[in-house]
Amino acid sequence: MGAFLTAALLILPASLTSKGAELSPETLNAWDAYVKTQSTRVAKYSNAAPFLWSDQSPDRLRRLENGEIVVARVGENPHRVPQGLIHHWIGAVFLPGTRLGDVLSVVRDYGKYKDFYAPNVIESTVVRRTDTEDTFSLRMLNKAVVAKFALDTEFQDTFRRMDDDKWYSVSYTTRIREVENYATSDEHEGLSNRGRGFIWRMYSISRFEQRDGGVYVELEAVALSRDVPGALRWVLTPVVSRISRSSLEVSLQKMEGAVLEVNRAARDNKHSSPVTSAFSNTLSPASVQTGLFPEVFAGWN
Repeated sequence: MGAFLTAALLILPASLTSKGAELSPETLNAWDAYVKTQSTRVAKYSNAAPFLWSDQSPDRLRRLENGEIVVARVGENPHRVPQGLIHHWIGAVFLPGTRLGDVLSVVRDYGKYKDFYAPNVIESTVVRRTDTEDTFSLRMLNKAVVAKFALDTEFQDTFRRMDDDKWYSVSYTTRIREVENYATSDEHEGLSNRGRGFIWRMYSISRFEQRDGGVYVELEAVALSRDVPGALRWVLTPVVSRISRSSLEVSLQKMEGAVLEVNRAARDNKHSSPVTSAFSNTLSPASVQTGLFPEVFAGWN
C-alpha cells in the first residue's frame, strides 16, 4: 500500500550521515532467509483458522469494529542482520459497508497510486497484469527526510483466492534504485544495491476477508535497510519505530479513503445512470480476478 507509505518515510536510519553503502551478500542472504521463513508461515497460516491476525485477539477485533486502525510490531523489531536491519510491522482496518470486489479493485489500480498516495508516490505505472499476478513500478520520495532524493522501484504482486470471501496477496520488490538530485538537471539513477541504503528490499502480505457487513484488510509490511551505527542506535531506533508505526497507519487510512471514494462514485452513478448501476452490480472478486475491471479508482502503500 503505497509501498508501506514510501517504506516508512525512508526508514530514517544512519544513512542520513553517509552516502556510501553497498548491499553485502551476507545481508542479502539473511534477508532471503527471513522472507523464506515468512512465506512458509503465510502459506500455512492462510489455510488455517483463523485466517486473520485480527481474529487472534478479541480486543483487537473489538477495536477494529469500533473504527480503530490497529498496528503492531512483529517479533524483534527492528531485527538485526549482518550490516542491516529488517523492519516488520502489521496493521489492520475494518471497512464497513464495503464489498471485497471494491477493495481488490482499489488495491490493484496501480496507475492511480500517484494520486492516492501523493505526495510520497509521485509516479505509478502498471507494467504487466494477469488474472492473479501484477507487476507495477513506483517512484517515491520524501522531501522532509532527504530533499531531491527519490526511489525507483518495481514490484511483483501475486493474489490468491481462498474462497468467495477470503483473498490474500504477497508483494515483493524486483528492483530498487536510488535517484539522486531528483527534478534537477543533474538527476541520475544509481546502481542496484548501492547508495544510501535507506531501503534495500521490501516484502508484504495483505489479507482481505468480507464478513460482518464489511471487509477486514490487513497489511504485513517488511523492509530491509542498512544498519544504524551503535553510537546512534539508541537515538534512532525509537524514531524509526515511531515513524514505521505511523506510516503503516496512514497507508491503511489512505486505502480506506480510496475505497470510500469508489463507493461514493458508484452511488452517484447509480442515481444518474441505470445502465451504469446494472454494470456496477456485476463487480465481484471473480470479476477482479479475470481483470475485467481495471482502473476503477478515482485511487496500496
